[in-house]
Amino acid sequence: MKKTMTATLAVLFCLIMGLPAFADSYSGTISVFKKSEAVQPFFKNSYGYAVFPTVGKGGIVVGGAYGEGRVYKRGTLTGKVTLAKVSVGFQLGGQAFSQIIFFQDKRAYDEFTSGSFEFDATASAVAITAGAQAKAGTEGATAGASAGPATGTQAHTRYFKGMAVFVHAKGGLMYEAAIGGQKFTYTPL
Repeated sequence: MKKTMTATLAVLFCLIMGLPAFADSYSGTISVFKKSEAVQPFFKNSYGYAVFPTVGKGGIVVGGAYGEGRVYKRGTLTGKVTLAKVSVGFQLGGQAFSQIIFFQDKRAYDEFTSGSFEFDATASAVAITAGAQAKAGTEGATAGASAGPATGTQAHTRYFKGMAVFVHAKGGLMYEAAIGGQKFTYTPL
C-alpha cells in the first residue's frame, strides 16, 4: 500500500510538473555524474554503485518519492533496485533529481543488496549542481535551479558508513533536503 501511494504521488508530481517520469538513460546519467570533479574519485575507487536516472519527489504535508535504478559491482550490472519514500511533516512542492550511491567496499555493497535497505535519519547527500536563476518581466516571474555538474566549485564528501550519495537536481522546487528514510528494494539479475 505504501509503495503504491509513493509511486502514485511521484508519477503524479512528474506529470503535473511536465517532467519525464523515470525515462532517462542510465549511461547518460552516469556520464553526468562522471563530469563532476567531486564524484570522479568515487568512480575510480568504489566497489560499486547504484544509479537512479530520475527520482520524482512531491508532497503537501504528506509526501512521497519513487525511482527505479540499477546496481553495478566493479562496473558490471548486477541487479535492479527501486527507491521509495513516504514522509509526513512540513513539506511543499515537487522535485525531480538523479541520484547515485557509491559503495566503499564489499561490506557496504552486500548490506545494500541484501534485499531491503533503508537510510537512517543521519544520511545525507551532496548536491553536485550549483546555481540559480530568476526572471521577472511583463510576462510574469519565474525561477529555477540547476547549473549542471561541472560548474566550478563543488562540495566535497567522503564515505559515511561505507556509502556516499550524490544528487543532481533536474527540476522543480521542494523544501526538504533529507534522504533519510529512503527505502531500497534490490532484485538480482
